[in-house]
Amino acid sequence: MILTPIDTEDLPAVLDRFEQQLDGKPLALAAFRRIARSIPPDGSLGDPAAQRAQAVELAARLGIETLDEDPAVAFSWDGRFIRTRSEPSVVIHEIAHWQLCTPERRPLYDFGLGAGPESGRVEEADRVMALSQEEGQDEEGLTSLLGILWEADLGQPALLAFLEQNWLEGYDRPATASHFERMLKRLHAGGFIDDEAHPLPAARQSGQVL
Repeated sequence: MILTPIDTEDLPAVLDRFEQQLDGKPLALAAFRRIARSIPPDGSLGDPAAQRAQAVELAARLGIETLDEDPAVAFSWDGRFIRTRSEPSVVIHEIAHWQLCTPERRPLYDFGLGAGPESGRVEEADRVMALSQEEGQDEEGLTSLLGILWEADLGQPALLAFLEQNWLEGYDRPATASHFERMLKRLHAGGFIDDEAHPLPAARQSGQVL
């Protein structure tokens, strides 16, 4: 949910202003420019079916099993499968969750983070929560950004998720740009993105601190 919607007519100026806030931050600039330009000038958002197929192919590259089923039937992640009858960006977000989740939590419903918004068996997912609310929110932020970077790399409209997940909330405040850069640096230090902020097919190791 977008906390403060940005009018379409205002978006170019907002993007320019946020980019200015990233001056002197090369990793953040590389990431942001790719995200900001992920929607072509004609506004085309692409074919969701083709984008979903890309997401399934990405999961296979990482060795993640998928299931062609609606998450509302059970879970977005049931400890073995990502269910893929969701928006492509949601499937990619779940892939990023798998990457950033510890091996010990991968067998848990929805990665031990509590029920995701797509999952149907909410009580069961919430029952196996394994992180505090603060820890979960932190991992959610890193996951959000990694998923957005995958979308941009796949040629999908990553800017939509960037807006929906509130990365431009308070875009005119230096703290917003600093937070963006800080999260990117953590992904980079963990080996999940390269020096140009392209995502990498890495998986978190046991004991690895993000």
